[in-house]
Amino acid sequence: MPRGLVALAVGGFGIGLTEFLIAGLLPQVASSFAVSEAAAGRLISGYALSVAVGAIALTAATARLPRKQVLVGLVVLFVVGNLLSAIAPDYRLMMLGRIVAALCHGSFFGIGSLVARGLVAPERKSRAVAVMFAGLTVANVLGVPFGALVGERWGWRAAFWAVTAIGLVALAGVVAFVPGRAGETPRPTALRAQAGAFRSAQVWLTLLATALGYGGMFGAFSYLAYTFTEVGGFSSADVSWLLMVYGVGLVVGNLVGGRAADHDRDRALLLAPAGLTVTLALFGLLAADALASVVLVFLMGVFGFAGVPGLITRVTDYAQGAALAASANVSASNLGNALGAWAGGLAITAGFGYTAPLYVGAGIVLASVAVMGVAVHLARPTGRVR
Repeated sequence: MPRGLVALAVGGFGIGLTEFLIAGLLPQVASSFAVSEAAAGRLISGYALSVAVGAIALTAATARLPRKQVLVGLVVLFVVGNLLSAIAPDYRLMMLGRIVAALCHGSFFGIGSLVARGLVAPERKSRAVAVMFAGLTVANVLGVPFGALVGERWGWRAAFWAVTAIGLVALAGVVAFVPGRAGETPRPTALRAQAGAFRSAQVWLTLLATALGYGGMFGAFSYLAYTFTEVGGFSSADVSWLLMVYGVGLVVGNLVGGRAADHDRDRALLLAPAGLTVTLALFGLLAADALASVVLVFLMGVFGFAGVPGLITRVTDYAQGAALAASANVSASNLGNALGAWAGGLAITAGFGYTAPLYVGAGIVLASVAVMGVAVHLARPTGRVR
């Protein structure tokens, strides 16, 4: 395995930590800065919105630059953002750190996947991309619960110091091991050519379904720490292993969803959000039951990620492989994340309790099912649109 590929996987692991770590630390952060739960939740939505902007803007702005230089710059942004979060004396600087760290997210995975394929023989390209994204998956299974545990034992700042250190390791690896000419530099006209992919109605419908599906899941996920401790009766120390259960569900959902999408993609993209809708609604009803909470948070991970492989391939297929569409998919998912976290926070602030984000999430995901149903109907031979 090329050492540059390992460096990219480490970077993906760090980015995965940064995105999801805060969910297990929200009560501590809110208490430290003396802000409401909804305000603390905006540290999640602010990150997600910044990813949405950065994925498109930085991919377009750096299109003519050597990809290794771009990756180095993106990892530097990541390190600086997490360092600001670790030392933030107030809520505003904490938010700034989250925004700075988020700007690298979408472009790192988009450009990094192209670089990863350039590091191996042509017949191993898919496996190389899988190795890079394995860092993100491992972050969900092990890293996020570990971060919550670190935050519980040594304070939430220690968790961000740890992520900063991981970023420095990734930066050193990219500088030392990623070849200077890894991947091909796009031609100046590439962006204009790729923009034509957005004339497809199917691309827009899939992006909308992506935003709504992610939004519903992430809206519920953002406040799980409160749901577990305030409704389920778990201790704050239990949050770490509960998030690990969720992470295992993500891995299972990714594997099952990928196979299902290869067999019948549109059917899988209808069943996955339908299953998530039912799971979130049941979770809201049974959150006070400890055993049910464990089972349902696992299923939440399974159904929440089962549609991801199919959504990615669907949007890129209808976009005829345009890289900008892949970045747009990252933007759509994070716009959805921001919508969900914002809506969940509003429900809590309105006094509906800590199960409210689960019901709000179920409603948002149900809308995703409706959008995908329209997309599937229009994609049939008699009603196909482009």
